Amino acid sequence: MKDVQSSPDTRGIDIQQVGVKHVHLPLKIAQKSGGYQSVLGNVSLSVELPMQFKGTHMSRFIEVLSGWIGEPLSNVQISSVLRDTCSALSARKAQLSIRFKYFVGKTAPVSKRPSVLDYNCEFIGDIDDDKVTFTLGVEVPVTSCCPCSKEISDFGAHNQRSMVRARVRFSSAGFLWIEDLILMLETTGSCEIFPLLKREDEKFVTEAAYSNPKFVEDILRDVVLALRAEPRVRWFSVECESFESIHNHSAFASHVEAKKKV
Repeated sequence: MKDVQSSPDTRGIDIQQVGVKHVHLPLKIAQKSGGYQSVLGNVSLSVELPMQFKGTHMSRFIEVLSGWIGEPLSNVQISSVLRDTCSALSARKAQLSIRFKYFVGKTAPVSKRPSVLDYNCEFIGDIDDDKVTFTLGVEVPVTSCCPCSKEISDFGAHNQRSMVRARVRFSSAGFLWIEDLILMLETTGSCEIFPLLKREDEKFVTEAAYSNPKFVEDILRDVVLALRAEPRVRWFSVECESFESIHNHSAFASHVEAKKKV
């Protein structure tokens, strides 16, 4: 049959990204423990389309992705997916994004009751002439207690749930597991978030947050210092957003940094 997508186009416009998005697939994510976690992935995959071609072959994206169903994914496999995509579509550049919920076990601080907390995570891969860049993204909820509210009030201080969003790229020193990055970011808030709290646990986290008040700026700066000190990270972007409890708006701070090569 006639291949319409490969027919010529005369408008002289290279398309930087063309592909598929919101492809939902059952995937497996490699865990630090050595096993894997089954997740529902929300996948976007695209390639660069040179100006001489009318269109790309959309079915080939799904063919490539389907070949990775059931295979544990990490930064190494993401590189293979990107190379498979470039080969299947005769492309020089490709980009892959996989968003998913990742579950990590949590233990209540006093009662020691076990539960699991879900984290929004993302794998992002870019390939340009066989050079691959991998980015790991996580969103970590924390509690923040307002220092100003504590300072000016006769009693009490308002708390809010804050979200720390980080994307990191790895250095030659190694890579961070999802669990490592989550743990690092959780320590930067006034207190961690726990899905299951008994009364003794609620007392503990309330008092812990009150004794460790932080502005959104404080949380962001502590994240930046932690990532600067991590030799396995060569580039990062961070945003902290506090969902204010006494306002109908959020407060946020953000920062992007590439480490200087030593």
